[in-house]
Amino acid sequence: MDPDQLRLANAELRNAPPLAIIRWALTRAEGRALISTNFRPYEAVLLHLVTRVQPDIPVLWVDHGYNRPATYRHADDLRQRLNLNLKSYVPTLTAAHYDALHGGPPEPTPENEPQIRAFSRVMKLEPFERGMRELAPRVWFTALRQVQNPQRAQLDIVGFDPAFSTLKASPLCHWSDAQMEAYLEEHHLPNEWDYFDPAKASEKRECGLHAAWGTPPASPSP
Repeated sequence: MDPDQLRLANAELRNAPPLAIIRWALTRAEGRALISTNFRPYEAVLLHLVTRVQPDIPVLWVDHGYNRPATYRHADDLRQRLNLNLKSYVPTLTAAHYDALHGGPPEPTPENEPQIRAFSRVMKLEPFERGMRELAPRVWFTALRQVQNPQRAQLDIVGFDPAFSTLKASPLCHWSDAQMEAYLEEHHLPNEWDYFDPAKASEKRECGLHAAWGTPPASPSP
């Protein structure tokens, strides 16, 4: 979709409910859509919504090896509850190997920004990019929301991601935390509050998946 088509699409979808946005996007996927997840708080909402429309949609999860036990238990719980078609990708280094070489993930301080980016590149971005190349989606569903951090405040519902030549759809873009809580309660879905991502280090920081600094060279859509 070109920029004019994206503007029209976002205007059309601005007040649409998430299920309508999901159906709209899937009609453009030509059978090749996926959801990315890290099983952080509220991820169950998007996973439940999209699998209501396409139960077998691939779910791309980068397991960098540093998730807390509660996150692993939460991921397994949702996998079973929602019968997720989970596609797990792991780094070329195990967490133990990385720890031996570097002493563990860098401390989340501003002066450690280069080290945090280097950690993110090896342990999160490379396996994510590998997963996107192998699964080759035409539509990529994300749980990005405007309220999550300042970088996402101007987020649109749909956009084009040139790094992966894919339509990027965020059906919950305009939802508040209260709306997410209400959905979880209505559908008896679990949440996970012990989540921590060492590749981000802060809730207000991007890990590179959705930021220009982490973007790989663009490749043509297969």
